[in-house]
Formats: sequence, structure tokens, C-alpha cells
Amino acid sequence: MRPYDVLTFDCYGTLIDWERGIGDALEAAARVDGVTLDRATALQAYHEIEPVVQAERYRPYREVLTLTAQRIAERLGWRRAPARAAFLAESVPAWPPFADTNAALQRLAGAGYRLAILSNVDDDLLAGTRKHLGVDFEFVVTAQQVGSYKPAPAHFIAARARIAGAPWLHVAQSWFHDVQPARALGIPTAWINRKRERRADGAPPDAEFATLGEAAAWLTAA
Repeated sequence: MRPYDVLTFDCYGTLIDWERGIGDALEAAARVDGVTLDRATALQAYHEIEPVVQAERYRPYREVLTLTAQRIAERLGWRRAPARAAFLAESVPAWPPFADTNAALQRLAGAGYRLAILSNVDDDLLAGTRKHLGVDFEFVVTAQQVGSYKPAPAHFIAARARIAGAPWLHVAQSWFHDVQPARALGIPTAWINRKRERRADGAPPDAEFATLGEAAAWLTAA
């Protein structure tokens, strides 16, 4: 008997290569303004600024991305045209899945797992992203639905109500947004550590994998 029936996934960073999508969008927008960005510096700025914007108060994710892009431009000295302020949000539906995502999801769906997404995003943006994902999800919980962003607990509390006691594993890349808050609520976690990061605290996840494909192989073998 396998230990889990339900698998919930973070989307951006776990299923979707958001760094590639964000980097492409930032570079393209900067080129229009005659600016050449250092991609690594721009992405580092994104990772520092976006959680701050999210923590200020609840805003729709479109606004979070727009404000984040504005603050990145200010930090990097990039004079960006105000008329194109929403370019980063508009790019979300084009962000690609990781190479292993769809094969892993199809393997898990074929094995009979119930699949769901818990994401810090707006409903319409996630709907655009789901066109890249080749399986159906039983349900999704978005920041728009719960009025907050992970690592706040509302996504997990809403999912727990939907799952209704079934054995559950949360699968995610972000230690800060997903693994830590899930573990704090007693939810088993699988960390998809694509970048070989170090844990932010001493307690390990229930499982750790370098790719989603490895996680799918482990879950289907179980």
C-alpha cells in the first residue's frame, strides 16, 4: 500500500521554469528600452524584491509582478517606459515547463494519484499556464482564492479541507514558500531541489530529489 493518495504541487519553480520565463521577459523588455541587463543580477533582484512586495499586503499577483518589475528597474538603473509596466505579468502564460514536468505528471496521473496545484498566482494567470501541462488537476488553490501568499498557511489549510483526510504529500522547489510552512502544519513534503541548495534549517523534508522525474519514479515505485 502506497503512503500517499494526493500530491499537491507548487507550480512556478517546481513545474514551470519561472527563472527562464522571468529572465527572458526582463531581458526582452529592457532591450526595447535600449538597456542590456545582466541576467543573473536581474534574477537575483527579482528573488530579493518579490517576497518583500508579497509581504507588504495582499495584492493580485499581476500587481505584485508589476511592482516587482518596477523596483528591479529602479535598482538596476533601467529607465522603463510606464506604458509597458505590466510586461512581466503578461509574460506568465509563456513561461515554459521544465523538460521533465509533463512526463512526470503523466506518470503520476497514470499511477492513479490525485493531483492538485497550490500556487502564489491569480486564477487567470494559472489558467494560461495550465495549457502547458498535459494532465488534469483535481483542484487548484491560488493566492487569489485565499487572499494571501505562501508561506502564509492559507493555501495549505484550504487544500486540507479539499483533501478531507486522504494521505497527502506536498511537492515543491521553494524551501521558504512551501517546504517550511507545509512541515510546520504537519504535511509531508518532497523537496525538488533542482539547484542543489542547502536547507535553510536543520530539519530535513520527508524526501528530496534533484528533479521531478526522480520524484515520480520514487512515487510510482512505492
